[in-house]
Amino acid sequence: MAHQIAHLAAAEANVLNALHDPQAFEGELKRADADGPAHADLVADEGAALPRSELLHRWRTGRTELAAALGEIPLTHEFPWYGSQLTPQLMIPLRLMETWAHGQDIYDTLGATHAPTSRLRHVAALGVAGVPLSFYAAQLPTPPTPFRVELIAPTGDTWTWGPEDAEQRVHGTALDFCLRVTHRRPLSPTNLTAVGPYAQRWLEIARVFL
Repeated sequence: MAHQIAHLAAAEANVLNALHDPQAFEGELKRADADGPAHADLVADEGAALPRSELLHRWRTGRTELAAALGEIPLTHEFPWYGSQLTPQLMIPLRLMETWAHGQDIYDTLGATHAPTSRLRHVAALGVAGVPLSFYAAQLPTPPTPFRVELIAPTGDTWTWGPEDAEQRVHGTALDFCLRVTHRRPLSPTNLTAVGPYAQRWLEIARVFL
């Protein structure tokens, strides 16, 4: 569990640096490049080695500072990120998504129930927008046809994306969809169903991050 909190604390600090101290963030980019795929785990290991009270304080303070910082700048303001430029308009749901996903890891470790809420819509929207990313990461061409996604929200409402007459369709609960696109669950235990070969392949490779 400490590794999950440490990962989140490091991410909040990185966003703050990217917003307010690009030179410090440039150092983080260089280290990430040098570490390669192991970078996130190495950083989490360092944070997890801290006393638990210090780690929790670092995370709670960081997320409060970041929420304030993101609220003080225009939603379309660009700032540097890993391999790209981002805006608060995208970073805000990304932070919500990552916090929820790592929170799910902690719930799973404890064997506790993580009750879904309507805020999952932000995570689901990122998942729907992640179709090109999913196929890119799998080294596959992006499907030429649109997708229709229909998800049952925790409130019982239906959330929809895409044209109603799309041939490629995905159905299921918002919770299962979010668990799938954040790689917290494999496809088989979920209630997600697909119509069309592209939709089926997407569910198999779906992701919201590289």
